[in-house]
Amino acid sequence: MLVPVRRTERRLFKLNEELARLRREEELTRDELQMHAHLNDDYQRDAIVSDAPADRFDARQSGKDVARLQGALADVRSRIDRVERQRADLLAKLD
Repeated sequence: MLVPVRRTERRLFKLNEELARLRREEELTRDELQMHAHLNDDYQRDAIVSDAPADRFDARQSGKDVARLQGALADVRSRIDRVERQRADLLAKLD
């Protein structure tokens, strides 16, 4: 019975490492999203005030960047949830 416990412990260690990596990725993505959201606010305001084609283009592109980063953040969070579930299952097996 000692061998499966060691294997489970190794898997838990790898899952913990993966969780740490994913949480760092989540933090970086969230920070980048915040920055782009602030830029998007500025671009949207400029597009409304000036009504210049270049400002409207910047506003559209900025909106796409925000949407892309929101999707990336949602993806990272779903991967974190999946790894946390795997980790919980392994911990339950140890009890």
